[in-house]
Amino acid sequence: MSNNLVLVLNCGSSSLKFAVIDAQTGDDQISGLAECFGLEDSRIKWKINGEKHEAALGAFTAHREAVEYIVNKILAEQPELAAKIQAVGHRIVHGGEKFTRSVIIDESVIKGIEDCASLAPLHNPAHLIGIRAAMASFPKLPQVAVFDTAFHQSMPDRAYVYALPYKLYREHGIRRYGMHGTSHLFVSREAAKMLNKPIEETNVICAHLGNGASVTAIKGGKSVDTSMGLTPLEGLVMGTRCGDIDPSIIYHLVHQLGYTLEEVNNLMNKQSGLLGISELTNDCRGIEEGYADGHKGATLALEIFCYRLAKYIASYTVPLGRLDAVVFTGGIGENSDLIREKVLNMLEIFNFHVDSERNKAARFGKKGIITQDKGTTAMVIPTNEEWVIAEDSIKLINK
Repeated sequence: MSNNLVLVLNCGSSSLKFAVIDAQTGDDQISGLAECFGLEDSRIKWKINGEKHEAALGAFTAHREAVEYIVNKILAEQPELAAKIQAVGHRIVHGGEKFTRSVIIDESVIKGIEDCASLAPLHNPAHLIGIRAAMASFPKLPQVAVFDTAFHQSMPDRAYVYALPYKLYREHGIRRYGMHGTSHLFVSREAAKMLNKPIEETNVICAHLGNGASVTAIKGGKSVDTSMGLTPLEGLVMGTRCGDIDPSIIYHLVHQLGYTLEEVNNLMNKQSGLLGISELTNDCRGIEEGYADGHKGATLALEIFCYRLAKYIASYTVPLGRLDAVVFTGGIGENSDLIREKVLNMLEIFNFHVDSERNKAARFGKKGIITQDKGTTAMVIPTNEEWVIAEDSIKLINK
């Protein structure tokens, strides 16, 4: 059994994704999800060697209890596997400017993640709970933080500086940071392989589409622009997030309609996007079902989602100069042939020609080019953020 095994933890606000990954091959020995923390139906599901398991966790379960279950139940039943784990890798959404690469966690790193918590309030506090729980459960293993924002630190200042008084950036770090960096990094490397080009000579636009969604322009393997900003709220229409809006809407909601600032924050992060437009669901599968049934709200939500995405992709040809491919990834990007086709049809000016059979074939974990051989290339590549986290973890502890 490999000596490159890493336990990867990805803590959300009410869930925890986990996997034991071979950093060399990317194979997962164990993968699972604990979800619905704090609710009576809190559960944990996991898979070992293709065999699926599930258990109830109880109403008072949170991140610490979930980590303890992983250690004391799941890994305890796989002692040989558990003994081979070399490190615990943590996905951290926001590292600000302080963290430009992955780091081994100590108290100063924890403080830095805490300092960035206001920039990712739904994520960083949960990551910190997961780190503390993992440190208690694995006191002898090195813990590694891998930051979504690190990949985007290569952006030039013209891409990340807001048109606000410059002292707000200089004194308070208010700038665009971007997210989904581990996903964009992995997918761009895989795209270069599919194009049979060195990553240093590959220019792609990557669309990571899930409940959270972002687009990144990647030139020669480096991020040169990305759609998310100071926080994960900026950019595309998402499941429950509004993406780009006129900032004066906030003033109008507060001073004309009587909203509190907390209510505005909640509205824009949790009640908007596909859910807010459709008044139906934030789940893209439900939106597509509504679209097929002629539901007006779902139809409008789908059209806006695709239109905004197409506009972003078109604009990101500017920093690239030359476009080798558009790459779709994430839960929606990997599985929705409908959205991919709509978006590429809106980008007809760039000479995309969707191949319907290829597009339908590239779903449910399968990668592939989805355009005809003539014209510009578009492709689907399933992301593997966990593998990137495992790779970085092993590299750091072997230094």
